[in-house]
Amino acid sequence: MTLASLKQALCDRQQRRWTVTWRFEGLRLLNPALRLAQALQAEGHDVVLGWPDAGSAALAQRESPELASHCLALKDLMLSSDPELKGRLLLAIGPQPSDYSLVEQICNDWEGAVVLLNGKLEDAGVGIGSVARGRRKGFLSIWRSAFHLEPLAEGALLQTEQEMWHLFQADPDGYRFLATMPSKPDAEAIAMALNGEDDSLGRQLGAVDRFIEDLRS
Repeated sequence: MTLASLKQALCDRQQRRWTVTWRFEGLRLLNPALRLAQALQAEGHDVVLGWPDAGSAALAQRESPELASHCLALKDLMLSSDPELKGRLLLAIGPQPSDYSLVEQICNDWEGAVVLLNGKLEDAGVGIGSVARGRRKGFLSIWRSAFHLEPLAEGALLQTEQEMWHLFQADPDGYRFLATMPSKPDAEAIAMALNGEDDSLGRQLGAVDRFIEDLRS
């Protein structure tokens, strides 16, 4: 599911900065990230994995020897002057607000596409001042979502196509489709849909539960 959406997004040569979000509390990114990288390689992409620090990069190298030479710390990527390296597809794994400047510097000099996997670059501590506004209008504004899956208390939010968001409700027999929206719905819109306050809702079986189980394994 993620791979298909990301492949479609990467076909857009005008947009080079993408996000993939698996918003699961406590999710360990190592194995899912390695599986995604291997799948992208199988599709012909020359992938580089950027890890937050040297320790996580070393762990990834140990867990996936076939990808060892492709696993580097973000700092090492920033310091690299290899033009061939910077032309590859970069999968940046879980960068946090503390990595904002580092990721921005890397992206400013990166020729290939960049995908943030569970990235969280916006810092709530920056607040609503001029710095925060500048970031939102600048570097943070260049990213588009290629895939987003977020379990909710009573359902799940899924985005697979660009700018199309699908809401599912959790029923005893699995997740069922409720509605499609052209932009990410806010909490109020989600609550209204889950409570049946949207007359346009349709229902059909969804495959979200199978994907969630696969991601957690």
